Amino acid sequence: MNSHADDILARAVSVFNKTPARQGYKGRVHVGVDLGTAYTVLVVLDEDGQPLAGRYQFAQIVRDGLVVDFIGAMQILSRMKAEVEADLGFALESAATSYPPGVAPAEVKATQNVVIGAGLECEHFVDEPTAANALLQIKDGAVVDVGGGTTGVAIFKDGEVVYTADEATGGTQFTLVLSGALGVSFEEAEDIKKDPKRARSLYPLVRPVMQKVGSIVARHIAPYDVKTIHLVGGTSGMPGMADIVAEMTGIPTKLPSHPMFVTPIGIAMHDREDKTGAPPQK
Repeated sequence: MNSHADDILARAVSVFNKTPARQGYKGRVHVGVDLGTAYTVLVVLDEDGQPLAGRYQFAQIVRDGLVVDFIGAMQILSRMKAEVEADLGFALESAATSYPPGVAPAEVKATQNVVIGAGLECEHFVDEPTAANALLQIKDGAVVDVGGGTTGVAIFKDGEVVYTADEATGGTQFTLVLSGALGVSFEEAEDIKKDPKRARSLYPLVRPVMQKVGSIVARHIAPYDVKTIHLVGGTSGMPGMADIVAEMTGIPTKLPSHPMFVTPIGIAMHDREDKTGAPPQK
């Protein structure tokens, strides 16, 4: 596993909290766009793979890996792009993006078209768990991306993907359960879910959904000799998730710091165009 992953993630948190960008940076940049069920994320890495700038926003523009609000997605991403460009002092030209494993090619194209519609060339796209592993650098094991709408599984052997799968169950299901149990709106339930002070009291309500995630993972990894599971995605950070997955699978389960940003950073790492943030110095 990448020993620098947590340091890169900590830097990403600082960037997303709008720490002033490095004005005057003129090196190569790599841009990633993650159109998630719950959050849309844009991140810019410098030539050394360190977070340089970024934005994220809660936005229900994707459902189960499918773009359901093309115009809304394009507008949100366009605004993020403009804000980041203002931070950096130069225009962004292209970006990589991602898709859940198993999504139809037409839906992958729709995601690509959102990025293009926001003013970014987009020739590189990758499935979400594989993107996450660009940062994690797992040689052998399973990477499980528990996102807003789906749980994606990728199994690696000798650093190569040997299996991928994706099933509908993620953060949206957690929010719906809380909305019904607490008698509040979806939006209120989403805010409650993200409140760390409420985590202990909410655990009995959401434990069955965690077990569903665990059963999905257990079923897909069963035919393979998986020694370690690595969780990523915003929903995987819910207290108790890693313990439940380990309990359901019988396999040690690890959770990186700030798991929400693992996949977006990995996506940016797949944006391999040789471009710079400003005209080259003579």
